[in-house]
Amino acid sequence: MSPISPEQLLASQQWRYATKVFNAAKKIPAAVWSALEQSLLLTPTSYCLQPYRFYLVQDAARRAALLSKSYGQKQVVDCSHYLVFTARTEMKDADVDKLIQRIGAVRGVAPGKLESYRGMMLQDVVNGPRGKIAHEWAARQAFIALGNFMTSCAVMGVDACPMEGLEPKAYDEILGLVGSGYATVVACAAGYRADGDKYASLPKVRYETDQILIKV
Repeated sequence: MSPISPEQLLASQQWRYATKVFNAAKKIPAAVWSALEQSLLLTPTSYCLQPYRFYLVQDAARRAALLSKSYGQKQVVDCSHYLVFTARTEMKDADVDKLIQRIGAVRGVAPGKLESYRGMMLQDVVNGPRGKIAHEWAARQAFIALGNFMTSCAVMGVDACPMEGLEPKAYDEILGLVGSGYATVVACAAGYRADGDKYASLPKVRYETDQILIKV
């Protein structure tokens, strides 16, 4: 692997912004989108449990319905790809067992050898402290995926806009999530900025390093 330079990384971060106006006619190429999808799947999560699902909303009618539940933010319908990030509403034994089986299949490890790991997860995210706040915990994992996705977009020259300004319960109804064990957390519009988006040229407003990064 050839790492990008520090200058390239920072240039990508300076270039990106929360895109407010997308060029509706410009679509993300298939190969680029495929890589971005994989970046989502490669996101790290606590215990590797991946307690989320990502919904790529392609249907125009559903996007239009979501627009009315997103305070009229046009990114929903104008962006190339619209992703909705959902998280588990509760964690069950079956979630842990599903991961144990997947580890066994991918790494060739007998499930019995993972019993200690299984017990640790059950004591924590199912029956323990995090089990009591399962959706909140899972939502944090979804936000890790959102950050990873947005950074990947920036590095590949794709614009993105994270969107918490939405009605989660209405999204759940439109996407058929009610009773599925998953609930909407956040969304992200991806595509390419329109030439007239005034926010593209505004300087970033960030605090000085020593006010945010504390060395101890």
